[in-house]
Amino acid sequence: MIDIHCHILPGVDDGAADLNESLEMAKAAYNEGIKKIIATPHHQNGRYENNKATVTKGIEVLRDALDQANIPLTILPGQEVRMYGEILQDYDSNLILPLNQATYILIEFPSNHVPRYAEQMLFDLQMKGLTPIIAHPERNAEIIEHPTILYNLIKKGACSQITAASLTGEFGKKIKKFSHQLIEANLTHFIASDAHNTSNRSFKWSQALNVLKKEYGRGSQYYFLENAESLVKGQSIYKESPERIQRKKILGLF
Repeated sequence: MIDIHCHILPGVDDGAADLNESLEMAKAAYNEGIKKIIATPHHQNGRYENNKATVTKGIEVLRDALDQANIPLTILPGQEVRMYGEILQDYDSNLILPLNQATYILIEFPSNHVPRYAEQMLFDLQMKGLTPIIAHPERNAEIIEHPTILYNLIKKGACSQITAASLTGEFGKKIKKFSHQLIEANLTHFIASDAHNTSNRSFKWSQALNVLKKEYGRGSQYYFLENAESLVKGQSIYKESPERIQRKKILGLF
């Protein structure tokens, strides 16, 4: 398995605090069947910078530590890029790192809203030859209330990634239900851990796969696993036609 979103690099953001915690995360990931992780520290989220050079250096340190600890886990480069106005300029300046230096870029919205310029920015990224992946839309307050926002972005070429722990209910019933709605409406294309540690923000990968098998069958498992493989190789992923999520009536009202 490949985890495309994980805060495993030591001491660079709110993920692993140090190298020991990174190694504990690596052991936990490997025990869940994960063989490759794209390290995606926060970039420009208001607290952390983590430019391409910082990520590259951190990955070298972690790879050496994994070799010494005999943990057979492959670490690949990436970033979780909080949407901001200068993304295109910083990409041209070699500060932004697509996932595994390929053609996909992980984009994070603020937790409570979607920036007004998001649609134009995602379009402009596609004009650069990149495929934007919207990180954890199931945890965005505005998207939860207005899922048509995500539908429109997906319809225009973006992808999305939901969190394994969201699917298993770790973030609450509302987010769990919405995660399932996104799957059923073909509005998400990847599942990833977004793991930050081994305690309250762990991987939950094996549990999520069990949920997929139980609710949607093995085909759903293969869909998400194979899309991650294609992403790492820089290949096109499989996408079903997106559908709108219809808000159900309650007592005759929307």
